[in-house]
Amino acid sequence: MIRLRPRRVGALLLRQAYLLSGSPARVLPLFAWVAIDVVLWGFITRYLNAVAGARLDFVTVILGAVLLWDFFGRVMQGVTMTFFEDVWSRNFLNVFSTPLTIGEYVSGLVLSSVGTSTIGLLVMVSLATAVFGLSFARYGVVLVPALLVLFLFGIALGILGCAVVLRLGPAAEWLIWPIPAVLSPFAGVFYPVATLPGWMQVVSWLLPPSWVFEALRALIAGGAPSWPSLGGAALLALADVILAGWVFARVHRYAVRTGLIARYSAESVS
Repeated sequence: MIRLRPRRVGALLLRQAYLLSGSPARVLPLFAWVAIDVVLWGFITRYLNAVAGARLDFVTVILGAVLLWDFFGRVMQGVTMTFFEDVWSRNFLNVFSTPLTIGEYVSGLVLSSVGTSTIGLLVMVSLATAVFGLSFARYGVVLVPALLVLFLFGIALGILGCAVVLRLGPAAEWLIWPIPAVLSPFAGVFYPVATLPGWMQVVSWLLPPSWVFEALRALIAGGAPSWPSLGGAALLALADVILAGWVFARVHRYAVRTGLIARYSAESVS
């Protein structure tokens, strides 16, 4: 049975809060890049609406998809950025020489991501609503499971990314940043999955976000979303979280057993 001590998890959150409060350079990315995306895609969709007339509301279809995918990226980066703070400061020996368990450490990463991604989401929604008139109320209650699936999948990929860097060393950090961009063609963020060739569709249906965007597109088109599909996507995303946590725990045990964690440096690739 895994026992999590709230005070230890809270200590990790407090450390992250101190890092953010003491460095405006860490606070600015929480909302700056999100705001840029909203402004850029907002004007693009406004232009497309002017060209296409009333046949399709591009603000809802495209800008809404951009914001949801940005939310997923914020969640993933919320986990990895907290982990990278320990990578950049070579702090692993200090952290894991304490009684802190791996479950408590990962929980701290996840809760840190909750805080940072919430800030990003609030900025996105406020700016998109105030400037471009995007109303998330149109999605109705479907938005709740949609955000949950994206959040869980973002957490899963964030933990998995941390495991990759812990195993391969800080030089592997570049493998993590492009993950949302690499997955976006398969997830059907801006177009139906049926648009993809067969082999890409197989990959797409293994990704929980693809089910989310298909359900939202059906809703915008005037149809009804498939609740069983959303439920299945949530279960798939939860399974991904469990699998990612298992992989991270295995990598951590390997790093401790082989002494890799003690000589962790930019050259640690074996």
